[in-house]
Amino acid sequence: MHTIKTALLSYGMSGSVFHAPFIDLHPGFELTGSWERSKKLIQKDYPTVASYPSFESILNDASIELVIVNTPTGTHYNFTKKVLEAGKHAVVEKAFTITAAEAIELEALAKERNLKLAVFQNRRWDSDFKTVKKIVKSGVLGEIVEVTFSYEAYLPKLNTKAHLEEPSPAAGLIRDRGPHMIDQALSLFGYPRALFADLAIVRTNSQVNDYFELILYYEDKRVRLKGGFLAREMAPSYIVHGKEGSFLKSRADKQEDRLLAGEKPNTDNWCEEPESEWGILHAERDGKAFRERVPSERGNYLDFFEGVYQAIVNNQIEPVTAAEGVQTMKLIEAAIESADTGCVVKL
Repeated sequence: MHTIKTALLSYGMSGSVFHAPFIDLHPGFELTGSWERSKKLIQKDYPTVASYPSFESILNDASIELVIVNTPTGTHYNFTKKVLEAGKHAVVEKAFTITAAEAIELEALAKERNLKLAVFQNRRWDSDFKTVKKIVKSGVLGEIVEVTFSYEAYLPKLNTKAHLEEPSPAAGLIRDRGPHMIDQALSLFGYPRALFADLAIVRTNSQVNDYFELILYYEDKRVRLKGGFLAREMAPSYIVHGKEGSFLKSRADKQEDRLLAGEKPNTDNWCEEPESEWGILHAERDGKAFRERVPSERGNYLDFFEGVYQAIVNNQIEPVTAAEGVQTMKLIEAAIESADTGCVVKL
């Protein structure tokens, strides 16, 4: 088996929780280390890897084939461009870039250099979304007409990470949680014909948008995406209505919680949802209405990294392509334009 030597550009929460455990577990990757500017933490968890003193030390290491660009969003474009120019494949955290133009340029550069470029939209591999996708694709709901995806929490206090709260082109909830929800909608329903958006600041002392609602217009359906930090009591996170039935599901994937608790994703039951979080399907079978609980699919971010491995080694399509990242960035830009003008934006 070909082993892909892989380096991280950061070992904060993103590196230690969402990337390193899966790279370390997958037999096709070798975690070589992480660039660490001040705190030297990676060797506490992985004693045999390196703590790189600089970005250049990663770029100049010819043995490294893949670089995970998991730094703040505002740095993604510059770092990813240099990674690709150094002849290395890249996985880029969401949000892919700040602008669609930057995303388009990176996509073109990767194609020009015959390199793989994937966007880390890991929420496609959450148990809850995988369950929703299975139900929609099964056809049991009939023609889909109305969809609501929400990603809400009760977090009234400002985040201690300054780059998430200080006004900048990379800040705001539409660029933090928005990419997750937009990517899920695009992967399930495709690109819409138009969009309307409402962005707002609702938390005390907040300086960046911390509430959003998007309506994606399709010829045969409407898809509503909502995000906010002041939902103490939450409605179902996924509501899908079709002409023959409805499906309601909570956002209940447990991978992040278990990873934050220090668990490794190497168990046979990674990562099952409790029965209490199973979705509700209300539809018809043989002409008779029924209402039942649906067992949740098993979430696993390792599937994303398997997709990256197959892309690099066997020239398969990336699990989330740069072209899909471009579409997400176009919708974010359209959402900001719509909120500024109060108008529907045609796409």
